[in-house]
Amino acid sequence: MALRLHLLLLLSLATPLRVPAQGPAFDEYQIKAAFLYNFAKFVEWPPGTFGNATDPIRICIVGQNPFGSMLEDMVQGKKLGERAFVVRRLADTQNAEKCQILFMGAAEWKRTRAMPEPLQRHGVLTVGETDDFTALGGIIGFKLDGAHVRIQIAIDTAEHAKLRISSKLLSLAEIVKKQP
Repeated sequence: MALRLHLLLLLSLATPLRVPAQGPAFDEYQIKAAFLYNFAKFVEWPPGTFGNATDPIRICIVGQNPFGSMLEDMVQGKKLGERAFVVRRLADTQNAEKCQILFMGAAEWKRTRAMPEPLQRHGVLTVGETDDFTALGGIIGFKLDGAHVRIQIAIDTAEHAKLRISSKLLSLAEIVKKQP
């Protein structure tokens, strides 16, 4: 049963996610919220990331929240093993090392334009939505490709952060190299 559910989830991630060309903007963020929630199923964090087996998986949003309540509604009551999901909003990256997944929207990235080094040392899966996010130090970037939301993964940055990303997720992504 669990294997069947896992395969169904993998197939849903493999299917191109559509964003209506003329539809409301919130559909794009529903898709991105679903990705953020599902990334946790395909990432292994380094030892010591969690204090115990029931510590929650923290998904943090830095700056403006483009999701509204969608992400919180999506993860409410959901668990990965014994870990519940918690969504936190942060004004800046000061305490972001306490997050497992950190989303930086376009407005916040344009303001900072740099990935704080402590996030890489603390094994934070950084996710953004600008064209240069992965090239400049982020791990996963969302990319709009016509009517699809695609993902880019900077595998070298993930390895530096001691994050192990499942080959299943990597097979769905464009692998990018960090700019020197």
